[in-house]
Amino acid sequence: VQLQASGGGLVQAGGSLRLSCAASGRTVSVYAMGWFRQAPGKDREFVARISRSGGSTWYADSVKGRFTISRDIAKNTLDLQMNNLKPEDTAVYYCAADPRESTVYYYGRSYDYWGRGTLVTVSS
Repeated sequence: VQLQASGGGLVQAGGSLRLSCAASGRTVSVYAMGWFRQAPGKDREFVARISRSGGSTWYADSVKGRFTISRDIAKNTLDLQMNNLKPEDTAVYYCAADPRESTVYYYGRSYDYWGRGTLVTVSS
């Protein structure tokens, strides 16, 4: 599967953005999928994940209640709705696919396929 993230941009604190990850080659429904982010000078970190069935989601504590992960089977996309953005959310955001539905969902190595990132910048 090939993944391509889009939707990043510059937004003021308190604003919203919606990221989308277009998948090609396979349907998103055969993978557990997630979003990660990497801020300048920091390690990549887990943001959110949705199960293969779409029935379960997980979030990092830092985004819980503000971000929502979802997928659109018809469009074959993975989305991340980000509300009440904070300057500390500034990062390059990556989408990823996990073919084994690993229980270690927050670990980057659980994901075999990665898209190019999209930059989100939140100004204070």
